[in-house]
Amino acid sequence: MKYKDPYVWIPLAISLAIVGGMMLGDLFSGKPYVIDYDRKLNTIFNLIADDYVDTVTIPDLVEKAVPKILTDLDPHTVYIPAKDLTTVNDELEGSFSGIGIAFAIFDDTIRVTQIVPGGPSEKAGLLAGDRIIKINDSTFVGPNLNQTDIRDKHLKGAKNTSVKLGIKRNGNTDLLNFNVVRGDVPQKSVDAAYMVEKGTGYIKVNRFGRTTYDEFLNALISLKSTGAERFIIDLRGNAGGYMEMAILMVNEFLPQNQLIVFTKGREKRNDSEVWSDGNGSFQNDEIVVLIDELSASASEIFAGAIQDNDRGLIIGRRSFGKGLVQRQFTLPDSSAIRMTISRYYTPSGRCIQKDYKHGEDEYNQELLDRYSHGELYSQDSIRIDTTQIFVTAHGRKVYGGGGIIPDIFVPNDTSGITSYYMKVANAGLLQRYAYRYVDTSRNEFTKISNYKDLLSHLPNDDVLLNDFVYYASRNGVPARWYYINISRQLLTSQLKALIAQYALGDNAFYAIFNEDDNNIDAAIKAFNKHLAEFPITEEIKNNGEIRN
Repeated sequence: MKYKDPYVWIPLAISLAIVGGMMLGDLFSGKPYVIDYDRKLNTIFNLIADDYVDTVTIPDLVEKAVPKILTDLDPHTVYIPAKDLTTVNDELEGSFSGIGIAFAIFDDTIRVTQIVPGGPSEKAGLLAGDRIIKINDSTFVGPNLNQTDIRDKHLKGAKNTSVKLGIKRNGNTDLLNFNVVRGDVPQKSVDAAYMVEKGTGYIKVNRFGRTTYDEFLNALISLKSTGAERFIIDLRGNAGGYMEMAILMVNEFLPQNQLIVFTKGREKRNDSEVWSDGNGSFQNDEIVVLIDELSASASEIFAGAIQDNDRGLIIGRRSFGKGLVQRQFTLPDSSAIRMTISRYYTPSGRCIQKDYKHGEDEYNQELLDRYSHGELYSQDSIRIDTTQIFVTAHGRKVYGGGGIIPDIFVPNDTSGITSYYMKVANAGLLQRYAYRYVDTSRNEFTKISNYKDLLSHLPNDDVLLNDFVYYASRNGVPARWYYINISRQLLTSQLKALIAQYALGDNAFYAIFNEDDNNIDAAIKAFNKHLAEFPITEEIKNNGEIRN
């Protein structure tokens, strides 16, 4: 067959040239010719569709197959189904479309615990303490309520759409109806920022999302204006997020031309180095960073940059050990893959990614292994890879191969943990009691503006504890005073913190909850003894040990 018509053969020639160029490019770059594998997979799926003995839904089979394909890469390369992508992205983007409340399910009822300031529910007139009985005329009460389903399937939704809520409010016998128009609801990544003591500010960061740097900088500025000259940055339990946010935050504390982080990938385009620009506003303020075994990824970039530049102290327990960088690739059906494209390295040159060569199951088991061999309670039990020794700016030894090892080790505090405490905690009775306490006295709590005034209005510890024990006994956990007395301090501290949270918000919760925190005590003692200057030579008594 000969193609003489140029309108036919010219497009064909161009197409062949493009395909040929792709094939040659793949050959010269050393990449596998994936079209062959694509044909193989298509053949398999067609065989199953045509001849397999049972009826199989091919799309479902593909959804199950993709995660299995990725399993052999690394533990952090993951597939995100299209139905989950919005929720997963919302966690880092800093906002989502919803009605702007925090809620919990107590006694088979949806109870509003907090109203987001300026959000749709506040504008509609909802109040903390309201009970949501109906959503779009469907009744939502009973033992089968699922908090995730209620949030994702009924309260979240497209911006400018509305949801009708039937509300039961104290003092009203009739059900109140509210039409709430969904809108952008900010997701906080800074849970708390307050003064621990004169001159010392505390900031709790729960993730590294799109708005984290702005929130963090505002917190620093606010605390500075109230007299803070040193800062405790709490990254415990922070699993990470956007690396860029950690870089911007570290930059606030470093002088010019200090290496923050660098990355290396198989492809040169994924290599990078990031240095401080000297424009940070807090270069002369002392800092301590709190970490634990759940601090990962961007948290470790922040902690590693502070430690390797000898800019401050790292206090707590060895961090998770995630040194891999992911990039999200959206697929044609709106699903996505978060694929590892490079490794990151702290300024001293260490990669803190823990070993994953034995498979995902063993990788996921590693935190439990730390617990079983005592690492959470004894500094001497930390397994250090002595083959990966690096040096900080001032010549201290640090180690790669599995997390950030703190400068001051503080063991996990298990004082007060008894079988009684575990029963009331696992049953959610601490939260339910605190909510009930606030709910029955909301008029009184509206007159209180700070946690110190709130504490002065609460009964003494004995009265509060006795009332809680009576409440717990009526809800299935009988009093066992031998164990209750052992847990006394822990129970009363958590009850007061939870009452403050439901009455005043997260800032008040942390201000009370942290009063008995050994990590905070170690940080304050380190500040007061001027241990931010290296090398470290003294010992933090009782609450921690310093690793030289």
